[in-house]
Amino acid sequence: MSRPEPEALDPAIVEQAIQWLVRLRFNQADEQTQRTFEHWLQQRPEHALAWQRVETLGDEFEGVPAQLARQTLKGAQQGMRRRESLKLLGVLATVGTAAWLGRDYTPLPSMLAQQRSSTGEQRRFELDDGSLIQLNSDSAVDSDFDPQRRLIILRRGEIIVNVGADEHSPKARPLWVQSRDGIMRAHSSRFLVRERDDGTLVAAQEGSVTVFPGSSQTPASRNVLAGNQLLFTPSGTRTFRDNGLDPWGWGDGVISANHMRLGDFIAELSRYRPGVLRCAEEVADRRVSGTFQLADNDRVLALIAQSLRLHIDYRTRYWVTVTAAT
Repeated sequence: MSRPEPEALDPAIVEQAIQWLVRLRFNQADEQTQRTFEHWLQQRPEHALAWQRVETLGDEFEGVPAQLARQTLKGAQQGMRRRESLKLLGVLATVGTAAWLGRDYTPLPSMLAQQRSSTGEQRRFELDDGSLIQLNSDSAVDSDFDPQRRLIILRRGEIIVNVGADEHSPKARPLWVQSRDGIMRAHSSRFLVRERDDGTLVAAQEGSVTVFPGSSQTPASRNVLAGNQLLFTPSGTRTFRDNGLDPWGWGDGVISANHMRLGDFIAELSRYRPGVLRCAEEVADRRVSGTFQLADNDRVLALIAQSLRLHIDYRTRYWVTVTAAT
């Protein structure tokens, strides 16, 4: 299915958003800078929309040397032709830190993916085979079907897949999912795949999923049975530490925690709101339990502040710190 074309924005506004991204992400931002940015953001709806799109681009530079990221973004801001901009962005895949080396992923595929979600957004769509895909916050996927197989490519973030019956195909085609860390074959009607900092997490709700770290040619594969989870990297599987988060909760629009460390809870909640959300070390080991609606992040923060005696410091709407109540 094709996705609607994004709303066109004034190039001058996009340039302003890029300038703010450079100042906030790669330079020390003082309180005056934050206040000025907040004022700019609230001046016009187009400013907020431009920031939402450009901020996603900034996330692509995580782990890349700051000087290179600054040069790349400033180059885009200074009127570089589109082809030259894309070429320069692609350079990041080969001159960044070790986390980028050896992977086929550059910033461009997730930016140009067939289906994307913005920060704080969950989206649902249906593929030609009848499969239903849920995109979590700040996620991107492509699909590549041919007569022999169905392939879903996770470019960024997290998805839940309800496997379709593929009724219009003359023969049953296997369904595969590719992530940056390997490839998975679904023998399941519902499963989840999430890219994390420490690898790719796969969880099955029904049936099973076969995981091939690195590629489908990897001889060492693992089956993930219904009700189980597995974390893997290109070199193999890793120990998955259950931190008390229900991985399926976001599919119902909630974040559900069971005796979850506050620092981990805040890090998870930060995925669903733009800007910076931090937890002070002094309260990071407090524990959170409950089910909270993701549609209202500020309400979630207010509830945990009340139950755990916390203070929510809103330096700006986009710069929030959780500390101990005085």
